[in-house]
Amino acid sequence: MNVPHPIPYQGSKRNLAEQIIAYFPPDACRLIEPFAGSAALSLAVAAQGKISQFVLNDINAPLVDLWESILNQPDKLASRYQVLWQMQSGRERIFYDAVRTRFNRTHQPHYLLYLLARCVKASIRYNAKGEFNQSPDNRRKGRQPSAMQRDIFSASALLRDNTQLMTGHYRHALKIATPSDIVYLDPPYQGVCANRDPRYIESVIFEDLVDALDDLNRRGINYILSYDGRTGNKKFGQSLPTFLDLTCIELHAGRSSQATLLGRTDKTYESLYLSPKLAPLLGTNERLPLKQLSLFGELA
Repeated sequence: MNVPHPIPYQGSKRNLAEQIIAYFPPDACRLIEPFAGSAALSLAVAAQGKISQFVLNDINAPLVDLWESILNQPDKLASRYQVLWQMQSGRERIFYDAVRTRFNRTHQPHYLLYLLARCVKASIRYNAKGEFNQSPDNRRKGRQPSAMQRDIFSASALLRDNTQLMTGHYRHALKIATPSDIVYLDPPYQGVCANRDPRYIESVIFEDLVDALDDLNRRGINYILSYDGRTGNKKFGQSLPTFLDLTCIELHAGRSSQATLLGRTDKTYESLYLSPKLAPLLGTNERLPLKQLSLFGELA
């Protein structure tokens, strides 16, 4: 699939999207992403034409404003990005710092897009005041305007007429879910969100997430959760409680970059949890791996 990806974003599920979509119920009418980020799943699903309606929610209001510009003002956004990209020539670092200051003052979408295209690892960082403070990657100038324009326009065409944007806590997005929807949750992983973390405007408390999943179970909502994982034999995060009755699938996410630096070949796996209503629907689906991992232990 040729899926547009206009927002560079650390932690995006762009490379895992096809694997995750394989576990979607075949009759879902709407996809809800309470932690939308770069909306990699929604874009991939829309490109496949499998689902006709989408809800993108994020607590990061400037990020949702950027999505609003992508969907409804793609020409204006692409043009403003091109101007910024061209103006930086020969003074990239100074210009980046100036744009970062302007963004923190105005929260304009084109400033955020430029910062994400230029910052280290496409990773947002915030200081104690909630200001964007990530440094630029001085080895590159950011994505070429022509490529950015192509993906902005393509993403707009895929989602403009069938997407509801929401700004707020993830539980507000979960409230609108119905049994005919599929909810994909991609919260900050454990180990990075226990306390105030510069990567996120607001942390996700483990107990609150468990309570939200329990509520979805009681309401009969189909959902998929990306949460925690392991590198080699090292597992990250506290295990989700067994009463949620989730089924866990491990997705191979490639070689660990840290292990590579140390001369090792450890592989990284991300955990994908299927809700109790969803897992039986896929029990005879050939796309499921032969071995499933469950919070109750290994399934035959």
